[in-house]
Amino acid sequence: MDQNTLVESRPDRRALAAAGVTVVLWASAFVSIRAAAPYFSPGALALGRLLAGSAVLCAILLARREGWPPRGAWPGIAGAGVLWFGLYMVVLNWGEREVDAGTAAMVVNVGPVLIALLGGWLLKEGFPRNLMAGMAVSFAGAVVVGISMSDGGRSSILGVLLCLVAAVSYAAGVICQKPALRHASALQVTAFSCFIGTAACLPFAGRLVQEAAAAPLPALLNVVYLGVFPTALAFTTWAYALARTTAGKMGATTYIVPALVVLMSWTVLGEVPGWLTFAGGLLCLAGVAVSRRK
Repeated sequence: MDQNTLVESRPDRRALAAAGVTVVLWASAFVSIRAAAPYFSPGALALGRLLAGSAVLCAILLARREGWPPRGAWPGIAGAGVLWFGLYMVVLNWGEREVDAGTAAMVVNVGPVLIALLGGWLLKEGFPRNLMAGMAVSFAGAVVVGISMSDGGRSSILGVLLCLVAAVSYAAGVICQKPALRHASALQVTAFSCFIGTAACLPFAGRLVQEAAAAPLPALLNVVYLGVFPTALAFTTWAYALARTTAGKMGATTYIVPALVVLMSWTVLGEVPGWLTFAGGLLCLAGVAVSRRK
């Protein structure tokens, strides 16, 4: 048994805590994106978020004196940077302009299923029975949440396709990131992936300058929040946890996000969920519990 397999086989409370931080902050991102979207186009919003995240990550890298990642990590860092930090953020912002939140949640939650399948195939993680069963339960819960939050099925084909592209790019980014973590630290992988994603979004710089000048202060603060917490912090804690478990299990963990979004919308936005939404959220949580069982 090699060192990576040994690390992944041991329960790690710190990794579980890191995964918990990630899903809470990623859930909060939905509320912030909703607040900032009326003032920023998809590309500008993605670039603003990545610039804020890059600034924080650069400062932490300098403070910790972590240099450039080893050569073996760069293929995975480049893939995650372009696909996950770049393409995913732009197309998800765009897709949520075209479809309701429920439809977006259903389509994007194809991502964890793809992560489990690609991880089992390309990363040789296998297809554990509990993981597959938990994924099925959680995906059913995500569908229920999506249906309960939808606007009656009036969704554009373009929006659904964009959310599907987001799901595929998210899954591909995770599969690229996992091998990179064998060569570099979670901070290095996250920071340099974010830098590459920022560079990929630089064509939107002109739009960002124009829209930021006209946006109100709360919208600007939401962009900064997205960069500092759901990007710089949450992606680092994600990478830390991913280095200590399989890609499939980490993907399954993100099914907690829809349930948290329901609770946050209820608490912050005053949107009282219906019983069907509660049922879907409970299914998501139950599926994650099944997938994490030994």
